[in-house]
Amino acid sequence: MNSTAPASTIAATTDFLPLHGTDYVEFYVGNAKQAAHFYKTAFGFQSLAYAGPETGQMDRVSYVIRQNKLTFMLTTPLRPGNEIADHISKHGDGVKMLALIVDDATDAWHQTTSRGGKSYVEPYKLNDENGEIVISGIHTYGETVHLFIERKNYNGLFMPGFRKWESNYNPPSAGLLYVDHCVGNVGWNQMNPWVKFYEEVMGFKNILSFDDNDISTEYSALMSKVMSNGNGYVKFPINEPAEGKKKSQVEEYLDFYNGEGVQHVAIATNNIIETVTDLQNRGVEFLKVPASYYADVLDRVGKIDEDLQPLSELGILIDKDEEGYLLQIFSKPLQDRPTLFFEIIQRKGAKSFGKGNFKALFEALEREQDARGNL
Repeated sequence: MNSTAPASTIAATTDFLPLHGTDYVEFYVGNAKQAAHFYKTAFGFQSLAYAGPETGQMDRVSYVIRQNKLTFMLTTPLRPGNEIADHISKHGDGVKMLALIVDDATDAWHQTTSRGGKSYVEPYKLNDENGEIVISGIHTYGETVHLFIERKNYNGLFMPGFRKWESNYNPPSAGLLYVDHCVGNVGWNQMNPWVKFYEEVMGFKNILSFDDNDISTEYSALMSKVMSNGNGYVKFPINEPAEGKKKSQVEEYLDFYNGEGVQHVAIATNNIIETVTDLQNRGVEFLKVPASYYADVLDRVGKIDEDLQPLSELGILIDKDEEGYLLQIFSKPLQDRPTLFFEIIQRKGAKSFGKGNFKALFEALEREQDARGNL
């Protein structure tokens, strides 16, 4: 259970869809064996579980990796001409499933589909000697899916159909803890319809909104609304493009992903300086902001516990709200298409999303876009 995530004042008991955090994130990828090695090497994940022909799953292979409460599943089709292969052909490597922890996957499916959610899979059970898991799911933006995972009667490693994946290669953890939030990019004028979806179908609240005055540069802009479930364990900001002189990062994503999808996964850490230093040493590339960003950042955010020097050397951004401050940094895209990336975030009380950093972040993204010829 994602008990370390910040909670809001809205009582979880008022939710018709009680969620206890992110169970796992499933990526459809071109080569799961190699992707698993990359995430272990670059980000400090450990081998957890495997499913494939050897376990009776003949159409695909899935490698499951874990770090603290952060679990990724990497899935590759074994043949063309199926949903997974078509997804990879259209989008490249990307997030397919955002699996959420629920007490009752059957009720979650009935609650959401009765409120207008489009069913992805009706509730079904998986069993083995360790008990039973119930899974259901609904569609959300693009080809992304929310799965509801009920584990209360299961004591196994991951889920039935998987075996323990033992490896001689187990790099140390990088200090990544759990999913803080996942950001979706949607098309022109689609943010508000998806906000309505999360409000009506899943019972979320819109806790923050940013318009093109908040998130813009000389060249481009976007709009964003942050959706949160009642206890604050699951947060999904939704971005859409806004009019600008040139192409925004969201437009570039939509072009190269060929549609709507997950733009980035934000991952929590308790020591961002140690984590980012480690990740950089492992070869992870991050966006850089100009040194001038740090000249007056403390005037804006006030006193912080950390020394500014290592933050500026690493390119870590700082922002505050009325409840504290946060430290954040964004990776470059994790594949050749300029689509999915990661955010590393450490919250020191702040519940917000770095509004004060948007301009600096956007300009850093635009420099990368310009280098690719996509601005």
